[in-house]
Amino acid sequence: MSLPSPDHHPSTAPSRRPRAFPGSGLAKGLAVTLRTMTRKSVTAQYPDAQPDLPPRTRGVIGLFEENCTVCMLCARECPDWCIYIDSHKETVPPAAPGGRERSRNVLDRFAIDFALCMYCGICIEVCPFDALFWSPEFEYAETDIRELTHERDKLREWMWTVPEPPALDPAAEEPKEIAAAQKAADKLAAQQAAAAAAPPPADNAADTTGEET
Repeated sequence: MSLPSPDHHPSTAPSRRPRAFPGSGLAKGLAVTLRTMTRKSVTAQYPDAQPDLPPRTRGVIGLFEENCTVCMLCARECPDWCIYIDSHKETVPPAAPGGRERSRNVLDRFAIDFALCMYCGICIEVCPFDALFWSPEFEYAETDIRELTHERDKLREWMWTVPEPPALDPAAEEPKEIAAAQKAADKLAAQQAAAAAAPPPADNAADTTGEET
């Protein structure tokens, strides 16, 4: 039995593609155009019909002023430098007699220039105290570019349009913060219950007075 030589290659017939009919591409394009022309239009008549936006739409940024500690992280991390913050320090008296006075930052100005903002969301992500939130509102166009700088009063108004956070997964673990707060609340309730159940202390001074009389 003879084996084929290494230089021998079986003959293969070249594959032939069917020749396209001249103008077939144009015919296909016209067919797509005709099918589209016969379909019903799905154009949303904005502003009469408001768009159904996703819950995480990046429209405008709202400020929850009570959570802001003037840490300046948002202004430092902003790649466009469109956040302006002014503050001053105040001295807080001690909470208990003999304690030390403390100083805290008081927010004077918090403004965002939406003419410069590129809606990257870095300021919201780096805020350690949850003072900034996304709102899906997007209808705040102005004829004057200076009006796109929203001061803290305007940013606070946007907080009313911030959607509620999504519900937690029922199978998810309970957050550690909630567990710690619940443990502290149970401990305080137990201490109060023990204090209420304990008998009142005897009045030694009244007994001594009665004996002397």
